[in-house]
Amino acid sequence: MVDWMALFANDEQAIISFSWIMILSGVVTTNALCCGFKATYGRYGEESIFAKFTVPARIAWFVQELPSLAVPIYALIINSNNLYPVNLAVLMLFIGHYIQRTLIYPFLIKGGKPSPIHVVFMAFSFCAFNGYLQGFYHAKYASYDKNHLGSFASLTGLALFFVGMFINIHSDHILRNLRKPGETGYKIPRGGMFEYVSAANFFGEIVEWIGFALFAQTTPASAFAFFTICNIGPRAVQHHHWYHSKFEDYPAKRRALIPICFKIGANSPLSISLYFIAPMKSNL
Repeated sequence: MVDWMALFANDEQAIISFSWIMILSGVVTTNALCCGFKATYGRYGEESIFAKFTVPARIAWFVQELPSLAVPIYALIINSNNLYPVNLAVLMLFIGHYIQRTLIYPFLIKGGKPSPIHVVFMAFSFCAFNGYLQGFYHAKYASYDKNHLGSFASLTGLALFFVGMFINIHSDHILRNLRKPGETGYKIPRGGMFEYVSAANFFGEIVEWIGFALFAQTTPASAFAFFTICNIGPRAVQHHHWYHSKFEDYPAKRRALIPICFKIGANSPLSISLYFIAPMKSNL
């Protein structure tokens, strides 16, 4: 029988337990998205039942991402006297991402569609929750040996993090500049990783957080990487199908999320194993 009280006996154990809850919620999220549920903002915003109650895009992104910046900074400050170099490095990767996401990205948006208020609230809540897990665990509880920074896994993770961040930021730049001043509507993104996948920005973010998990090597970091894959992986497939339905000349060789150079047969073992990413007939 599960001792539920023991799972939350102290702050460290509570963070680990909440990390496992994040993993389970990732599985639920994937199943919901694969069954046709959509994250109702951006191009899908009009499908929301709260479509009349919206927040301007720049304000929405700033507000909803802010906890993932503020909470880890607070955790870093109050634990600064006992902070080891590796813990600081892990925190700075996370904080660095959210400096860009909170203080730079929102103010570069050009005419973005307003976000339904419930989406902003849910994103804000998740960022506060995740900011607490990542910030306090890596500032206070994560323990590393003296060889951690030079290990193969850590260096690989660090490389993946920065490669993923570059792909993510560059892809956002391409999306922002698709339309010229005065133009409306959607266009086919081209250049960078968009030559290979429909959701290059999502691909970059997934690579980034996998790198973070490899570098940090903790349950909270791994849980966040897993949740990111579960959350935006299926959405990449939704975007892929949306592009194909919108544009007759959409590049046939472009995949949804994974830039592989071969087709997956509908009944192949690989196709079945990747069903959670691409449940509809499509190339990944």
